Amino acid sequence: MGIFKDSKNKTNSLTAAEVSALWLQYMGDSMAICVYKYFLNIVENKEIKSILESSLQLAESHITKIDKFLKSDNYKTPIGFTESDVNVNAPRLFSDQFLLFYSYIMTIHGLTAYSLAITNTERKDIQNYFFECTESSKDLFQKIVELAKNEPKFTSVPTIPSPKESAFIESPGFVSNLIGDKRPLNSSEVSTLFFNSTKTGFIKSLSLAFSQVARSEEVRTFMVKNVKLAGKDAESFDLILQQDHLPIPEKWDAEVTDSTISPFSDKLIMFHAGFLVNAALSYYGASLGSSFRSDIIVNYSKVFTHAMEAGAFSYHIMVKHGWLEKQPEAIDRKTLAKGSNK
Repeated sequence: MGIFKDSKNKTNSLTAAEVSALWLQYMGDSMAICVYKYFLNIVENKEIKSILESSLQLAESHITKIDKFLKSDNYKTPIGFTESDVNVNAPRLFSDQFLLFYSYIMTIHGLTAYSLAITNTERKDIQNYFFECTESSKDLFQKIVELAKNEPKFTSVPTIPSPKESAFIESPGFVSNLIGDKRPLNSSEVSTLFFNSTKTGFIKSLSLAFSQVARSEEVRTFMVKNVKLAGKDAESFDLILQQDHLPIPEKWDAEVTDSTISPFSDKLIMFHAGFLVNAALSYYGASLGSSFRSDIIVNYSKVFTHAMEAGAFSYHIMVKHGWLEKQPEAIDRKTLAKGSNK
């Protein structure tokens, strides 16, 4: 029974989960179109250019399909981001390697969002749409990884030795070893620490670029703070890896040029920052659940708090400047009751 009770009698209208998934993807892909159009105007490497062209084509196809889904159910399509939010003729702000790295990180975020959307949808056509998004993004992701492996700044996730036999945990010290000698990191901890360092380092480098070009002093100040916070959090992940003599991800600050002319509107810059902060919260939460060493758990709690603070600041700035577009909401019964003539 469950959520599918009386499904034969239900209308085929979109659920709140389906509207949310489509609405948020439209916002993200309209932003991506602006970003990739600028990238294509500065890229020189032909192989990386091909990746960017594919990314742009996917984003454009997505918003066309989402527009049809929403309008067919009488929902307004979000304004999102338009040509007014990008200056494709702005000077180079990123190296070609960074453009590839950006595509790598954002494709990961897309694949994660599509998987979640699939599990929250009931309509078969919406499910099939997100399955198609997953399949096309899978192909793109594999092309990115194959190309990135040949780039000098690509860092593979550390390897660990294969155990000689199966073993079981024999002491609660496996978890409660906050001080003193610590057991080696397990495979889940190595994986999440490395990926979170990579993604948080990306936030730092992108915030560094945005801090140089943002027009508003308030946005520049926020980005400078984000550089410091994200840098500190990435270093905290690196330190734990280095304690076990494991490699850490490459850093990308040097791939940002000295340009001070913005390719993007402050509205797009702040939305992008907010999006990455929200994604970081999701990744930190999932990583917290798969970590079993107390020092790692404490560290994730700290970086989670940092991300919450950054998210609150970004929300305040976007609302203050009228940059945060409102999602469809439930009926406001209290307001209706106050305005009724009884």
